[in-house]
Amino acid sequence: MPAQRPGSRRKGAFILARLGRRTRKDREEFRVLWRDTQRQLHEPTVQVVEIDDRLGKKIEALAEEAAVRDRETDRRFRETDARIAKLVLAIGELLTRQPSAQS
Repeated sequence: MPAQRPGSRRKGAFILARLGRRTRKDREEFRVLWRDTQRQLHEPTVQVVEIDDRLGKKIEALAEEAAVRDRETDRRFRETDARIAKLVLAIGELLTRQPSAQS
């Protein structure tokens, strides 16, 4: 085993102490980066959930409006069908009352 030079123990202890401080500092930096990353991931997630809620409510409102329009359109078609049926009946009655052109 080679002989140790004087002061080499202190130098080794100093290096180990610096490495320990550096490791603790790195660990704290990693923790800060991890928390920051988690926050950056969480914020858009919350925003997406909020947008999804608003979009869902808007879709429900539009669906209800469409259902109201469908019912109104259906009602108007039935009224129009009834008027057409009356007109056809009236035309048929008018034609039966008029003398035939062949006679």
